[in-house]
Amino acid sequence: MNLNKVFIIGRLTQEPEARSTTSGQNVTTLKMATNRVWTDKAGQKQEAAEFHTVIAWGRLGEIASQYLKKGGLVLIEGRIQTRSWVDKENNKRYTTEIIAESLQLGPRTAGSFGGSDSPRPAVSDVRRPSATATSPVKDSDIPIIGEDEPVSSGVEEDEVKVSEKDLPF
Repeated sequence: MNLNKVFIIGRLTQEPEARSTTSGQNVTTLKMATNRVWTDKAGQKQEAAEFHTVIAWGRLGEIASQYLKKGGLVLIEGRIQTRSWVDKENNKRYTTEIIAESLQLGPRTAGSFGGSDSPRPAVSDVRRPSATATSPVKDSDIPIIGEDEPVSSGVEEDEVKVSEKDLPF
């Protein structure tokens, strides 16, 4: 049995980039960072950041581009995909990306979701529609990670913190 499944919780390092393919399909690229904190053998606290490219297709990408902002917290569920191409200098290039299958937005901040007067979307699970899905995802179905909900079970709190000021971009 094979399994290609990824769950990441991190912060966006830049604004989402939404575009359409030549065939008219919507696609959004998200650049994210995740932190890892550990104590080395000498007892010193160590930190490392990992950077990810996430691709969200269709309505899932539209939701991501509409509601996510640089520095925003998001949980992505998806799969890893590596693709290759030949560049202008005729070199074969590779990139590894996460293809989003569902997402959950982080806590609401001031000014997000259309301002403080707009209703907060209900917590639920938004998944990329299957080929047979006919009902569109409604804005009221967009999932939110509540401010009082743990975003990481069994993980040290400072392991999941990626501050916007820490981003190298």
